[in-house]
Amino acid sequence: MAKMTKAELVGLIQKNLKSETKKAARDALCAVVDAITQGVKKTKKVSIPELGIFEIKERKARVGRNPATGEQIQIPAKTVVKIRASKAFKLAVLGK
Repeated sequence: MAKMTKAELVGLIQKNLKSETKKAARDALCAVVDAITQGVKKTKKVSIPELGIFEIKERKARVGRNPATGEQIQIPAKTVVKIRASKAFKLAVLGK
């Protein structure tokens, strides 16, 4: 499965903005990523209707199983960042 690189994403942004330089497109991408990061750090949740919801969640401690030995192991609680795609984003990508 192929993946899009940051350089390819910057190229698409440059094309969509009809920008003269890739630097301006790269700066725009970095500004959006920084704004989302700061927003999640500050408020624990950022919602962008066209894209999705970025939020901090707490995972409870739980019992898991080592797949190699089948032995039960204790998985500690931890904090994670969860990203949920919006309905509009899913429709645009999947067409359903």
